[in-house]
Amino acid sequence: MMRAMWSAAAGMAVQQYNMDAISNNLANVNTTGFKKGRAEFQDLLYQTVNLAGTSSSTNTTLPAGIQLGHGAKLQSVVRDYSTGNLKQTGNRFDLAIEGDGFFRVTMPDGTLGYTRDGSFSTDQNGTLVNAAGYMLDPQITVPQDALSVTVASDGTVTVTQPGQTQPQQIGQITLSHFINPAGLNQIGHNLVQPTLASGDAIDGNPGTDGIGTINQGFLEVSNVDVAEEMVNMIIGQRAYEANSKTIQTVDNMLSLLNQLKR
Repeated sequence: MMRAMWSAAAGMAVQQYNMDAISNNLANVNTTGFKKGRAEFQDLLYQTVNLAGTSSSTNTTLPAGIQLGHGAKLQSVVRDYSTGNLKQTGNRFDLAIEGDGFFRVTMPDGTLGYTRDGSFSTDQNGTLVNAAGYMLDPQITVPQDALSVTVASDGTVTVTQPGQTQPQQIGQITLSHFINPAGLNQIGHNLVQPTLASGDAIDGNPGTDGIGTINQGFLEVSNVDVAEEMVNMIIGQRAYEANSKTIQTVDNMLSLLNQLKR
């Protein structure tokens, strides 16, 4: 019976982690480019009393064994990198990726960060930066006298300046994608970095080699489905409650044992 109590306690612990993942999803329901996480669990070790296939007599074997589990544990929190809905903003520096890929930004320590958040603006020099002031990589600087800025679906950036009749190309936005995006390291600020699990970044122009395209004047909203998260929350709450009931039941059984000799 003590095994049942510890198994139920492990079940309560994993549901707490499950609720952590759900609450983080709901907290970021309005975060640009946010990707929801899903907690995945794994059963713990088993105590083998009888192994299936062992001899039960001279000529017979056990068709099924006896293995008693010890509960569950959190295996991973997997990110769902499916594309969220696109919201039109009309801002010429707002960019959304439709499909696979990440923008690259240069962080203060010189390393690269990767993001689905395309809410860019210009700094005092006209350089495209994200909300934290990190420069887009490769760097693109918009002339101060630019009358219009156009970002094509293939990442080509052109501007129209006074006295010119034809747009002039000032840069090319490239995107990065990963073999296993679920293995990316979440570092906050809408940024991720590669790990051994994700593999190195594969750079390319939008619309080529499986990389998504760019939509100017749009932002990608979070792919969190509030209704789905609420359902998951109810399921997690009931699972937590069921495990707590198991502990109460085992406690009652132990109490009955203690009362046998009276």
